[in-house]
Amino acid sequence: MTDRTAGVEANSRIIERGREVLRIESESVASLAERLDTTFAEAVRLIDSISGRVVVTGIGKSGNVARKLASTFSSTGTPAIFLHPVEAAHGDVGVLVAGDLVLAISKSGESEELESLMPVIGRLGISVVALTSETGSSLARRADLVLDVSVEIEACPHDLAPTASTTATLAMGDALAMALSEVRGFGPEDFARLHPGGDLGRRLTWTVRDVMITDEDRVPRLEPDRDLAAAMHEIAHRQGTVPIVNADARVVGVITAGDLTRYADAHPDFLGHLVDRAMNTSPKTIEPEAMATDALARMQEHGIMAMPVVDPEHRLLGMLHLHDLLKARLA
Repeated sequence: MTDRTAGVEANSRIIERGREVLRIESESVASLAERLDTTFAEAVRLIDSISGRVVVTGIGKSGNVARKLASTFSSTGTPAIFLHPVEAAHGDVGVLVAGDLVLAISKSGESEELESLMPVIGRLGISVVALTSETGSSLARRADLVLDVSVEIEACPHDLAPTASTTATLAMGDALAMALSEVRGFGPEDFARLHPGGDLGRRLTWTVRDVMITDEDRVPRLEPDRDLAAAMHEIAHRQGTVPIVNADARVVGVITAGDLTRYADAHPDFLGHLVDRAMNTSPKTIEPEAMATDALARMQEHGIMAMPVVDPEHRLLGMLHLHDLLKARLA
């Protein structure tokens, strides 16, 4: 066997093993969906009824899953924290208060660390929802509700390392968080409030006011009775779009480089003509409270580079430029 053949066969075995892991884990999650029953709905309703937070706890790999789920709950409208069961035994249990709910994660349901928490939880009258593979375990017996996250086999070739079981547990926790989010009517605006930073926050929260130009030195304007020589100067120095305003500062049109070019082609002596002969009298405008993403969509739909920003009386407030929207990474 050549080195090349051996390498091909080795790669084939690696790829096949990867596929097997993905198959086992995907089938484990699919099995949860088939077994889901009214207990899941009861768990969602119970969490929705609490006045405090979801306190997610677990040790080892289950603790890693618990940390992620606490973050998911918090980011989708349900206040949540992670409580390390070992640290809890050394003072951190004080974070638990009446009105909280404990989401306890343990594959075996026999974790000594979690077991030590249960008396404190019981004295505070805190409800417990357990995610475990062993529905007859000590944890399951102490819990108010038990969600079965058992899997047929781990993806580990020795059926030892938590793999499919942690994936299944994570998926069940996500299902709880997403169903709860829907029950609570958590929408895009709420999501934006909790994610103010980054591209996502900008897309969900920024309005035209956040991006528009208002500096008078940078916002061009001309009166309809100015000549096209003045318009040509403004277009050349003001990024190609100039609002035309009347005596009350209301926008009555715009003139762009394209408008000027088309008019000049038909009128060689255009420089002395008045702006109102060449301007577009039905320009696209937008108000400052419009969502910036909506403005971007309109500009891309109509193939325009800039729009006047106007108040309800159509008075000019500023200019919105496509390149500023793109620079803000709103696309």
